[in-house]
Amino acid sequence: MQVYDAPIRDMRFVLEELHNDDGFGDVEGYEDFDSDVSTAILEEAGKLCKEVLLPINWSGDQEGCKLENGTVSTPKGFQEAYKAFCEGGWAGLGVAEQWGGQNAPHALGKMVEEMTCSANLSFGLYPGLTGGAMVALEAHGSDELKEFYLPKMANGEWSGTMCLTEAHCGTDLGMLRTKAEPQDDGSYLVTGNKIFISAGDHDLTSNIIHLVLARLPDAPAGVKGISLFLVPKFLPNADGEPGEHNHAGPTAIEHKMGLKASATCQMSFDGSKGWLVGEPNKGLEAMFTMMNTERVAVGIQGLGVGEIAYQSAVYYAKDRLQGRSLSGVKNPDGPADPIIVHPDVRRMLMTMRAYNEGCRALSGWVSRALDASHSAREPEVRERATDFVALMTPVVKALFTDLGHESAQLAVQVYGGHGYIQESGVEQFARDARIAQIYEGTNGIQALDLVGRKLPHRMGRNLRSFFHPVSQFCEDHAADPAIGKLVGALQQSFGALQLSTGHIAQKGLKDPEEAAAAATDYLRLLGFVAMGYCFAKACKIAHAKLAEGTSEEAFYKAKLITAQFFFDRLLPVATAQFMAIRSGKASMMDLPEEAF
Repeated sequence: MQVYDAPIRDMRFVLEELHNDDGFGDVEGYEDFDSDVSTAILEEAGKLCKEVLLPINWSGDQEGCKLENGTVSTPKGFQEAYKAFCEGGWAGLGVAEQWGGQNAPHALGKMVEEMTCSANLSFGLYPGLTGGAMVALEAHGSDELKEFYLPKMANGEWSGTMCLTEAHCGTDLGMLRTKAEPQDDGSYLVTGNKIFISAGDHDLTSNIIHLVLARLPDAPAGVKGISLFLVPKFLPNADGEPGEHNHAGPTAIEHKMGLKASATCQMSFDGSKGWLVGEPNKGLEAMFTMMNTERVAVGIQGLGVGEIAYQSAVYYAKDRLQGRSLSGVKNPDGPADPIIVHPDVRRMLMTMRAYNEGCRALSGWVSRALDASHSAREPEVRERATDFVALMTPVVKALFTDLGHESAQLAVQVYGGHGYIQESGVEQFARDARIAQIYEGTNGIQALDLVGRKLPHRMGRNLRSFFHPVSQFCEDHAADPAIGKLVGALQQSFGALQLSTGHIAQKGLKDPEEAAAAATDYLRLLGFVAMGYCFAKACKIAHAKLAEGTSEEAFYKAKLITAQFFFDRLLPVATAQFMAIRSGKASMMDLPEEAF
């Protein structure tokens, strides 16, 4: 059974309590989003997700999308849900007021994104891709393009996509073949084929605005010769309404493992009229503006799936009767005890819970930094926030999606044989979660980006934005009688991270393969230390609240127990990762290719 109630209290804890001392709070433009307003937004979003999106999640997966006569139709209920989503103003929650949005901070918007991804990940991709396209268009588009397209995208009337991948090239975009021919009127005719295009076609909006990577006739080879073009499905008339079809449409729907209610299309552009976004041959830079936003969003997808997997597993574990508790009968009036009494079931549930709370806490920190990088009053704060976001973006994308997939698999395990059956609904989580580890740059690519670009950038300046606050916290609280033991464990894992960083820096200068061989372990180590830091801060707050007296005693005690589980059972992996990193590349690279 798919069970979901938005974890609003924990979200409020992250928004209002956990990161108040991170130095990213003094931002301009978000004064209207105080605690009361933010809570109201979270509550309304939670209702929409539970009452409108969740009921069509499983049915949408079973029905899937259909391509007929060149048009994709979404499953039953999706059009009505999308209408309710737009009428509620959710499409423009984080969009600038200039384009008709509400200009909500990222710190709040990411919480709403998490809810949407929990309740119905397939649905969430439609507005999600539009939001990413808007980011690229706002940053690099001409004033004319922005003023014409952004308002209709902000209110959900039109949607957006990003069209990068071609059949012969995925990550290596330098090989793409799609062409763009300049026209006398300043437009371009775009011709080529793309694959794996999320929300490439559907029946939710009256027009779809594709952002397409293509080459100009005189473009240099490789990634330095890629330009970005805005190509609408329908060419707008003078009145702004969709007019003539622009020869931009789907040729097939991909038959996927999961996300079956999200239309992932093979696309054809056949002399489709488009307009240049940004400068010629600078398209990759413009597209990465969108992709960096999308990478954080994909991390939130992992968290969202992890949360609904956890809640569904808890529901089943409390309901399913099987065996008796090893410490004595807990359900004397029944034939057996609920499986939640068994230690191994608790291990799985606590693992999911700790992953979700840790990722949500880290997401809140990164989201505050996103806001500060754009809107902090002090230039120094904007710079530090930018460094922190750059460092943590690959961590959020890769770690959150890895842990979300692991939680989905654990939910199936909690359900046992019933979890393997479609009717339970939990096997869908495992299928839906899997793609998040692949798209927007595989998690291996994220790890390479972390060690190859983010660590050495400007002599390690990005790292300082993380190392300094963690080091200071450990120094300040090592002797704290309430959390000193946790801080000691954090110091140990942080020390492993520091030594690993030095090892990669030293070895990587001489042999790039050494750094690459350590990359995945290093990313996970950094992410777990970051979560440990967030848990230690949460414990400090919880102890203070309990000491002064609070009506929410159960909430704060649960925080302490979840954090203790993380430090006892999950953070010790840091030692193993440190050892793996120090082992070098030899056992990974020495086997001759013909021996595989």
